[in-house]
Amino acid sequence: MEALLRWAAELGVSDSPSAPSPSSCLGRSLLIADFPDAGGRGLAAARDLRRGELVLRAPRAALLTSDRVMDDDHRIASSVASHLPRLSSVQTLIICLLSEVGKGNSSNWYLYLSQLPSYYTILATFNDFETEALQVDEAIWVAQKALRGIRSDWEEATPLMKGLGFKPKLLMFKSWIWAFATVSSRTLHIAWDDAGCLCPIGDLFNYAAPNDDNSSTDEDRDDMMHQETNKMLDQTDFDSSEKLTDGGYEDVNEYRLYARKRYRKGEQVLLAYGTYTNLELLEHYGFLLGENPNEKIYIPLDLDLCMIGSWPRDSLYILPNGHPSFALLCALRLWTTPRNRRKALSHQIYSGSLLSVESELEILKWLVKKCKETLQQLPTTIEFDDNLLVLLCKLQNSTSCITEMNRSIFEQEFAPFFRFHGFKLDCSIHSKLPVRLLRSLERWGLAVQWRCNYKRTLTKSS
Repeated sequence: MEALLRWAAELGVSDSPSAPSPSSCLGRSLLIADFPDAGGRGLAAARDLRRGELVLRAPRAALLTSDRVMDDDHRIASSVASHLPRLSSVQTLIICLLSEVGKGNSSNWYLYLSQLPSYYTILATFNDFETEALQVDEAIWVAQKALRGIRSDWEEATPLMKGLGFKPKLLMFKSWIWAFATVSSRTLHIAWDDAGCLCPIGDLFNYAAPNDDNSSTDEDRDDMMHQETNKMLDQTDFDSSEKLTDGGYEDVNEYRLYARKRYRKGEQVLLAYGTYTNLELLEHYGFLLGENPNEKIYIPLDLDLCMIGSWPRDSLYILPNGHPSFALLCALRLWTTPRNRRKALSHQIYSGSLLSVESELEILKWLVKKCKETLQQLPTTIEFDDNLLVLLCKLQNSTSCITEMNRSIFEQEFAPFFRFHGFKLDCSIHSKLPVRLLRSLERWGLAVQWRCNYKRTLTKSS
């Protein structure tokens, strides 16, 4: 990591407006730190930071992009050009990434590539057992669809990679899905390439969900006033501070990232990648949040309810607090209105107005019943899942509870897990699970955590 920080500094990556130190690109605003309960390795504030303050900048030369790799390797550029427009921008970046991996320590990006995770936990990496553990049909379908899409992209790109002489290991689907997960979970947005860019050091920020609930503190508001004052005093220096949170690739030809709120020294500095539900976070990034303000829970709805009105299906959901979304509430109001009165009342319904207390109570009664029915159709309860999740976490971090596994109430859960992996459990006190099973336990745990959150939200509605 120290070598990576020196290399990044040589490329001009810095956590301050001034030039970086030759020995490290960090230390003035940020430090690498470990946050075991909040994303693992991440970036901490090296000092108190104001909201909107520049915390990291990376010049274009430090960004791993398709065009950068192809500028340095004309064979790849020529091969990709001959396959356009069939290849997507993501496929192109994956090919470029795998090409650099294949060069080993002769790659210009070797120090960065050697620090990337060896495995990921995005939905497409879930095996059949882990996917079924999601329990909810919609989530299972999303996982299966993601895997099919990635496999199709790999099959389409394989002839090109063979023509470029990629090593057999890099031609395997396992390598492709690793590269896809790297691109999916670590790229930052750039205007000239839909696939985005890989930004050394910039991809160490862990995630904070965007929340537009006006929860800014008095200190945050003071910081914004301070920035506006400085901007008026020095327009040249403060043009980039118009974007007070997160960041992007700016006219100064570098990627700039800003503190999204005030941070105290030692606190983890987080970045909002975008607005995602937990299922979307799991699909694209391989994690989820215990409390996600942007969560959307979908329940099975009658076809005529989905078709009524002009609301799209993805707007009909349950909010994290258990309440129906505006569109779902309006659709239910219209659906429960007698057909001969819908036209007369449609304007009132579309404006979000309550028709009557009686009809509202009828709607809520129907919604409670629907949520209870959905919960009853799932094979396990929240209480069971919570206890299973505790045991899965213990198994990932300790071998002491392995001997208890076969004696626990979860024996029926673990038996098919070990059969799926073709593994016979040795319950001796010194028994350890192999790495592949520990990784599978991690993904299984994510599936159980997701379905727990799903059920907990439905419980609030019922």
